[in-house]
Amino acid sequence: MTPAGWFCIPCDSADDLVNQTPMPRCPLCQARGLAPTTRSLALESEEIRSFRLACSHCGLLLDDAPGADAQAAFEAICARRPAHLRPEDVIGCDIYTLRTLATRFGLAAYPADPAQARDLASPHGQRAGKADLVALSSLPATPVSVGIMCSEREAEGVLDTVARYRAWADVVVVLVDRAADMPMRAHVRHEDGISVVSRHLGGDFAAQRNALQDLSPSAWMLQLDADEDISGNLGRDLKRLATLGDQQGILSIGLPRMNFVDGVQSDLYPDLQYRLNRREVRYEGIVHERPARPWQRSFIALCGEIRHHLTAEHVARRSKAYEALQPGGGRLFEEDALSRLFSA
Repeated sequence: MTPAGWFCIPCDSADDLVNQTPMPRCPLCQARGLAPTTRSLALESEEIRSFRLACSHCGLLLDDAPGADAQAAFEAICARRPAHLRPEDVIGCDIYTLRTLATRFGLAAYPADPAQARDLASPHGQRAGKADLVALSSLPATPVSVGIMCSEREAEGVLDTVARYRAWADVVVVLVDRAADMPMRAHVRHEDGISVVSRHLGGDFAAQRNALQDLSPSAWMLQLDADEDISGNLGRDLKRLATLGDQQGILSIGLPRMNFVDGVQSDLYPDLQYRLNRREVRYEGIVHERPARPWQRSFIALCGEIRHHLTAEHVARRSKAYEALQPGGGRLFEEDALSRLFSA
């Protein structure tokens, strides 16, 4: 049941709403998702704390407009053993939100007791979060494959860059959109952990991503497009996030995406992309495809970003092209957000 005053938006659809209006940014996840709320949390002291604002992306609760003290307040919460809220804290969060925010500081959160574990499985709760925190880097690594979708024109450039992922990825699979509608073909180079497969996209991005999912030899796959990349440090963190996901029954992990238009960051941020998924997860949607799964079995990780490199020319035609493929699904408003410079 949704707590009174909490508009429970599945995290992967919140961008559709918040980027249409100039909402203030959350001080911790940076999403334009702060809005009035009547949510409250029950503290260990049995005090009930009410809050004025909530972030529709990460779930952070605030008394007042965002300020620099929010980060300091969360760091103070993390310094306690176990991490928990006190009446004097200027922010609030349940265990689900605490897990997401902890990743920003390189930490993995585990419920401190059975009640917290139940709350983690049924967000968002009315109990203040309480968790045992460990360094994310201390978790064992789970194999993660990287899948990259590209066109025939982009394939050569993509293959020139795959070495950056082989430093940490189990296997890199490149799925090339063939110009003609022909059977799937594979050219596999097992000796260097790179697979090249060709398949006709046919205007259905979800079907192409699902074909890529099926090609993963690992239980987890990070999917990227030809115009996206990530840092090596995030790659190593992804293997620990996959471990945390398996330990907590997670199917899908969302990552912030930074959009650069002609080299300049746009205002469309964090532009969450649920691209780290267990192999069995299916995508849905012809365009702007998203993984189909209960959102409660996903979370946002803030330890790094996908970087998306666009040109102004591409931005001008992208949404219209997607709208032609799926009327009403082109998210035409994104063109304006991509055209604006990033601002706090």
